[in-house]
Amino acid sequence: METIGFIGTYDKTDLMLNTAKILTTLKKKVLLIDSTVNQKAKYIVPNINPTTSYVTEFEEIDVAVGFNDTEQIKRYLGVQELQYDIIMVDADTVQRIQEFNLINANKNFFVTAFDVYSLKKGLEILATINQPMDLIKVLFSKEVLAEEEEYLNFLSQGMKMIWSEYKVYFPIENGDLTVLMENQRVEKIKFKKLSTQYKEGLISIVNVILEDVGENAIRKAIKTIEKGV
Repeated sequence: METIGFIGTYDKTDLMLNTAKILTTLKKKVLLIDSTVNQKAKYIVPNINPTTSYVTEFEEIDVAVGFNDTEQIKRYLGVQELQYDIIMVDADTVQRIQEFNLINANKNFFVTAFDVYSLKKGLEILATINQPMDLIKVLFSKEVLAEEEEYLNFLSQGMKMIWSEYKVYFPIENGDLTVLMENQRVEKIKFKKLSTQYKEGLISIVNVILEDVGENAIRKAIKTIEKGV
């Protein structure tokens, strides 16, 4: 079982659901945990009878909302160990990073746009971590400029982050937001109308998570999702 952290204050719910959809299409059993303050998954993932904390199934993805750590999820499910191939944790506070032990996660992504709030608030989460932490940048921007990433690196000076040379880029203002909102309304995960750039970003993320699968298999999974098979 692998744990993958998605850290930052930037909205990551759709990104994580789309990533999880590819993973389940590749026959991986996935648990997506929304541990964020706003718990967006509670509102966009269908659930017949939501309570304060619950686990629900959505398009073969198990989604957990309202839990402070994995022990609470185990008690809710009545198991001693979680039986998943991959656990994905959405965290936007240092408390959740600690409680879900993301310091020792198999992979951690730092997800941000380049507005000052997303950058500074996101890095604020990491500032109090007092041990080295490997992070892969996932950057949302209309056009990623060297100056933007230099600013991110400047703001993170003195922190114990170890930035990977591998980076993932996603477009902003490329029509994808409209597609994602439509997917939310129809309560489906669809890829067909997403931009090529957005899907390339998803491929990059899944490639990092599943190092042994290969890009061709990931692209085939995306084609399967697009066909609705």
